[in-house]
This record gives sequence, C-alpha cells and structure tokens, in this order.
Amino acid sequence: MSASAKKQRRPVVLLRPVPGPSVVHDLWAGTKLLVVAGIGVLMTFYPGWVPIGLVALLVFVTARLAHVPWGALPSVPRVLWFLLFLGGFTAFFAAGPPEVTIGSVTLGLGGVLNFLQLTALSLVLLGLGALVSWTTNVAEIAPAVAKLGRPLRALRVPVDDWAVALALALRAFPMLIDEFRVLFAARRLRPRDQIDGPRLRRWGIEVVDLLAAAITVALRRADEMGDAITARGGTGQISAQPSGPKLRDWVAIGIVTALSAVSLYVELLTPLATST
Repeated sequence: MSASAKKQRRPVVLLRPVPGPSVVHDLWAGTKLLVVAGIGVLMTFYPGWVPIGLVALLVFVTARLAHVPWGALPSVPRVLWFLLFLGGFTAFFAAGPPEVTIGSVTLGLGGVLNFLQLTALSLVLLGLGALVSWTTNVAEIAPAVAKLGRPLRALRVPVDDWAVALALALRAFPMLIDEFRVLFAARRLRPRDQIDGPRLRRWGIEVVDLLAAAITVALRRADEMGDAITARGGTGQISAQPSGPKLRDWVAIGIVTALSAVSLYVELLTPLATST
C-alpha cells in the first residue's frame, strides 16, 4: 500500500446501513428511535461520568453485535485535534476542584475535567446516532415515526405528513451529497475564468455559480423522486408499511431501561448516601 493510500481520509458515511444481517439490524426502527430519545433525555439531565461510561459501553457492544467495521469510522481531521487541544488548554485556566499541588504550585483540574466530560458526552451521542444510521434502513423510518406518533392523531396532528417529509429528507440527503461531490470535483477540473478585480469578487462569482448548479441538481433530483413516488402509489405508501415491535425489541428496551436505572441510582442515591 502506497503512502498516499494510507493518508487517504475516510469520509463520513451516514444514512447508509452496513450490509449484513445482525441482531441490531433486525430491531424495529421505532425501538432505536425510542432508545436514542431516552438516552438523550438521560444525558441532558444527568451527564455524569457513570452514565457516559455505561452508554459508551452500550455503544461499543451494540457496534460489535451489528458487525460495524472499524473502516466505517471517519478520519479525524487535524484541525479538529487542534481545536480539541486548544479547548482543553483554555479550559485549564478555569481551575476549580479537584486540585493538585506540585511543590508550591496548586493546579485546579476542574475546568479540564469538565471539558473532557463534555467531549466524551458529545462523542457518545454521536456514536449512538451513527449506530442508528449504520443499522437502519431509511425506508423503515417513516412507518416507525407514523406508528409512534399515532396518539397525536387524536389532536389532529399531521403525523403521516411529518413522517413522509422526514423519509423524503433522509432519502434525498445521501443522493444530494454524492451529487455535490461530483459537482465540486467537476468544478475543480474546469479551467478558471480570468476575472479582473479583487480576489473576493472572484470568490463571490464562483460561489454564485456553485449555488446555481446545486439548486439545479436538487430540483432535478426532486423531480425524479416525485415521478418515482407517483409511480409507486403516492406518498401515502411511504408511511403505510406495516411495522411494529417484536420480542427482541422489548428485550432491547428492557436492557436500556435497566442501564438507565443503574445510571440514575449512581447519580442520585449514591451522593445522598455519602452525604449522610
């Protein structure tokens, strides 16, 4: 393998499930959405180290069960590493407990620990969302959202329309990304026009050209998708597919519920016991 191939960055691949059957792939899409929503609420109110660690363990075990390869992880740009280092360095000056004394110098590590906790929380939530993307077919999202939102129909909430709009957005997103990549590659190969004037004016003209081409591509894709949906019976067929939880879904929900209960016990009851 050449050095250029080793340095080639792996792009971010989302909304495309990893091929191959697994226990996680067979779960109902609504179960995965409920799990993500529940863990998101838990992390919002109790973002401690124990919940973060337990959810990270859940993400790792789920990824192994889903047979997600390491190659699916995107490459981390060097700019992001620099920003993380800069954020940790600036957070160091916030000080705060716990404190470490080195000779006659006392250093507060509270700011650094808070920054690390926030970074770990962000990584865990990103990994959780990526797992749903890598193990769920886009066509399964709309029926799951329509079924989960069925109680809202009594309030005359257009749940089916929302589910269809979400499904179409998720379907169009990967296609538009591919189209934009091809568009940008073609733009680089195109000879640049010799435009007199400041550099900012030349950049403005190129941005306008790219936006016009992107809008044209999006409209063309939308027209093709509309024709395909009409040929298959309309938008109502998108959210009308039968879907629902099975025994494995209730088992998964039970495991996540137990995990959340342990996290709440550690976050709430343990500090009370130590204070008394």
